[in-house]
Amino acid sequence: MADKKAPADGWPVISGDYIVGDPESPVAVTTLASHIEAELSGAAIAGPCKTENLGIEKVVANIISNPNIRFLILAGAEVQGHITGQSFKALHENGADPDKKKIIGATGAIPFVENVPLEGVERFQQQLEIVDLIDTEDVGAIQSKINECVEKDPGALEADPIVMEVDEKEQKMKIVDKKDKASEEA
Repeated sequence: MADKKAPADGWPVISGDYIVGDPESPVAVTTLASHIEAELSGAAIAGPCKTENLGIEKVVANIISNPNIRFLILAGAEVQGHITGQSFKALHENGADPDKKKIIGATGAIPFVENVPLEGVERFQQQLEIVDLIDTEDVGAIQSKINECVEKDPGALEADPIVMEVDEKEQKMKIVDKKDKASEEA
């Protein structure tokens, strides 16, 4: 059996419209503009993602805080105008401009990951493989791909979870420094 690690405390760390499954599963599924996640099983987390900025940021935050997730299945209808699925692929392949925070090569209307630090983008790129089922709404096909990914589970990434949270004061997400968190709790 593949080696597993504990996800961040309270995982998933960012709230959203999703269903949580087995946190040790190597699979996350975003159904883009479609709402079909309730019928899927075997994924750590599944839900829609409609925007190529805040939506992607939330998905990235929840993935990098769980080193067990090694596959992101992009399924469901592509989001018109936002082109969220293509933006996920561009972020994974090319990253984001360190200064402008624009996803390199994304074609959506506003593809910016302003709240994900470079370290978070790099972790997203290293941690997982993108599985492209964009425009597939067939539950059987998506479920089959989840099962296939579970079979190929390489085990958890050999790194600690990166935890992001919403900073209410600044109204943006930030990486939580574990040392700071420990001193706050002491």
